[in-house]
Amino acid sequence: MSVMQTYKRFDLNFVQGEGVYLTEKSGEKYLDFVAGIAVNALGHSHPVIVKAITEQAKKLIHISNLYHDDNQIALAHKLVSLADHHAVFFTNSGTEAIEGALKVARKYGKDKGKSKILYMTDSFHGRTMGALAVTGQAKYQEPFAPLIGDVVEVSFNNREDFLAKMDDKVCGVIIEPVQGEGGINPVDPEFLKTIKEACDDKDALLIFDEVQAGIGRTGTFFAYQGFDVVPDVIAMAKGLGGGVPIGALMVNQRADVLTFGDHGCTFGGNPLVTAVSRAVVDVISDEDFLEAVKAKGAYFKEKLLPLVAAYDYIKGIKGRGLMVGVTIDTEKMAPGTIVSEAIKHKLLIVGAGKDTIRLVPPLVVTYEEIDEFMVRFKNTLEALKPQA
Repeated sequence: MSVMQTYKRFDLNFVQGEGVYLTEKSGEKYLDFVAGIAVNALGHSHPVIVKAITEQAKKLIHISNLYHDDNQIALAHKLVSLADHHAVFFTNSGTEAIEGALKVARKYGKDKGKSKILYMTDSFHGRTMGALAVTGQAKYQEPFAPLIGDVVEVSFNNREDFLAKMDDKVCGVIIEPVQGEGGINPVDPEFLKTIKEACDDKDALLIFDEVQAGIGRTGTFFAYQGFDVVPDVIAMAKGLGGGVPIGALMVNQRADVLTFGDHGCTFGGNPLVTAVSRAVVDVISDEDFLEAVKAKGAYFKEKLLPLVAAYDYIKGIKGRGLMVGVTIDTEKMAPGTIVSEAIKHKLLIVGAGKDTIRLVPPLVVTYEEIDEFMVRFKNTLEALKPQA
């Protein structure tokens, strides 16, 4: 095979999508609660996205960042106004946004004699060398060590461990408000407040990785808006483009330290992706849309909760908005077994962390489609019962 074997792919080949459904080459339709791993926020082939791509492709696709572009300017202005921050740098991916955030923190601390970055256990920030260095999962790090230095791991949601490691040499603290790849683990609001107070006290930047949890996924446009803490730096991607590759790094005035020559991105924020992202952001940032995400998320969890009593290997339901996790007792059932069985029922789900099934449907999912998910998911679980 000509493609590098870095993914264990399922034996599926999708050729078309509409809303929350994907059509396989065989013609079979699948209910998609993976959504490109939380990317397809408006589902597949949403008219708003199709229109933006079509119209912009006829005008201009790429010019490089040597010149101005109205789409990029308008998108930056919209994001800054939604977050009340100061400036945006556009990338192609979440990993690149994280790399930029780490550079911001290092430059911020350089003249102050600060270079240490704190990160969390079970976190995931990307696959590049810098992002890997602050990813709290050894399985991703070990094959590529040594990684960048002066980074220190903190036990997630452990206030005492954080305070023991936070000192005057720290230039930045990076955290996901809801850990995605690590297992759909929301941060403890009190832990987050402790971090924010310490960052302000020690003059360090607070970096939020909202690559998966942001852009409406948790029921607020930015995930931090569901907590009583405002970060200095926000990294975003995934849902930001609804399927086209775009990421962004946003800073407040304090963290706006990058200047000419400090950073770059050839494709970042080109006219095509920013035109699409503008359309996506306009839809998702609507207050009624976000309220609907919250309501559907609450409905989804309410439907899932009875499974805890019904199946001895389902331990709990967690998450925020339409970023939901089902915790599995791995001594009784492997999450991967459930994911594979679900495919037989034309249902797409994905694992996260060591013991979690991750459910991240398109934000446009309807109540009826959530009900349909429950039927297929229960059929999946029933099929895994030991035969009498």
